[in-house]
Order: sequence, then C-alpha cells, then structure tokens
Amino acid sequence: MENCLNISGMKIGNNQPTWICAEIGINHNASLDIAKKLIDVAKSSGCDAIKFQKRTTELQYTNEELAQPRISPFGATNGDLKRALEFGYDDYCEIDKYCKKIGIIWLASAWDKPSVDFLEQFNVPAHKIPSAKNNDYEFIKYVRKTNKPIIMSCGMSTSPEICDATSFLNLDNIALLVCTATYPASIESLNLNRIHTLQNGYPGIPIGYSHHNPGLWMALCAVAMGSCLLEFHVTLDRSLFGSDQSSSIEPQGIKKLIQEIRCFEQAKGNGVLEIHPSEIPVMEKLHRLK
Repeated sequence: MENCLNISGMKIGNNQPTWICAEIGINHNASLDIAKKLIDVAKSSGCDAIKFQKRTTELQYTNEELAQPRISPFGATNGDLKRALEFGYDDYCEIDKYCKKIGIIWLASAWDKPSVDFLEQFNVPAHKIPSAKNNDYEFIKYVRKTNKPIIMSCGMSTSPEICDATSFLNLDNIALLVCTATYPASIESLNLNRIHTLQNGYPGIPIGYSHHNPGLWMALCAVAMGSCLLEFHVTLDRSLFGSDQSSSIEPQGIKKLIQEIRCFEQAKGNGVLEIHPSEIPVMEKLHRLK
C-alpha cells in the first residue's frame, strides 16, 4: 500500500506531481536580500518549497576547528564564516513572513536538537534530516518527537545503516532521498539506480532524490526513474563565494528543469495501449478505420 506524505496540504507520492524543493542552504551568504531573491526565483520557477540549514555552531564544531584560519568575506577564521552564515531568530521571522506573503512553503535541515527546537518556534510543516545526521539515532528520535513529516537524505549510507535509521522513524510519515554527499557530485558518483533499490526496500514510502550536480538532466532522469521528491541547491550565480555555489543551479536552469519535469509528467501517461483522440483524424486520412 502506498503512503503519501502530506506537507502543508500537498500530497507527495508516486501518483502525485513531483514535489520540488529549492535548497537555499547557506547560499544566501548571510544576506536576507539574497535569501529573498532566491525565494523569489524558487516561487517564480514553480518550486513547491524552499529550504535552509540550521546549526548551533558551537555544537557542530570544536574550538580548534572554529579557530582555524580561513579567509572569507566575514573574517579570517573558520568560526567567523560559520557564525556569519547562521541566520538568527529575527532573520527567520522575516523569512517566515516573506514566504507566507508570496505563498511558498519553507523548512530547514536541523543539525542538532536546539536547532530542531528553534525551527519548531515557526511551526515548520516538516523536518529534514541531512545525510550527515542520518546515523545519529538520538537526534533522529528527537526529530520524530515533533510528530512532523520527516524527509531523510541517505547520502554516505549503506543499506543496513538506512535500515537502522528508519527503525527509529514512523514509516507512515517519512520520505527517503537518494543522495551523493559531495559538492558538486560527479556524474559517475550519482548511482541513480539507488532510487529503485529504495523503492524495492521500502515499498509505499515516497522516494526522492537530492541533487548535488550543477547539470540539469540527471535530476530529470531521477524523476523519470520514479523520484516523487526532488531537492536541488539554488544560487543566483555559481561564481559567488561559498562552498555550495558550484553544486547549485542558476535561475534560468531552475526554470528549464521544472518546465521539463512538468512536461514529462504530462507525457508519461497511464501506459494503457489505446487510440488517442488526436490520432482519429490521421486514421481517417490514412483510411485505417475499420
């Protein structure tokens, strides 16, 4: 029996339109103005949702890691960069207000328990477990306590590890994403047949694809192979500063990709061998009618 994930009234499943999420992540470069422009791009292109990432810096990095030299527009250390890229409460209030104004869903990948609590203040419609946290079972159980739909990326994971992670989740309220956790991911590393592996291993659970390649067509191929969710990183310009920019898709590419996905959904049909009404005039012209 197929389960549909329900996020803000939108059904996600094999017999539904592909649910498309634009991952803004940290590509906002600490600018609310850039974040809003990326939200506008996602909305105008036909995305169903946008997503950020939320971390508690001091929980994710040691003091030594934060003190490491790293030149960026925000300072001279790794800590300067990491702290700058974390939007705070007032920022997310503005994001929440803006997304409601233009009519698009937003959510975020939380990387720690305080970040889950932070996002819950905004009553996000779902939670995303990133690949880096899909083996943190205490964290997974904590996310489950929200009783929200959960989307989990399966990058950096084997089949037994995915099985272990899902054992802590409500299988009626999750989706799994095939993912290669490199930025950008090479074509040969994508292994799209994992989509079928997850479909066979978790029948009825929505299976999707998290795309980390700047090209368009492998994402379209993933949809053609049965992904009912698609997530990809978005940017205004791939040449901008930031570790995720090179694995992201620019505005014109986003519009093209979504257009092709929606065309594919129309073209794939129901598989029934029958005569289409548009063929009848041709049949008459060719005297093929009996």
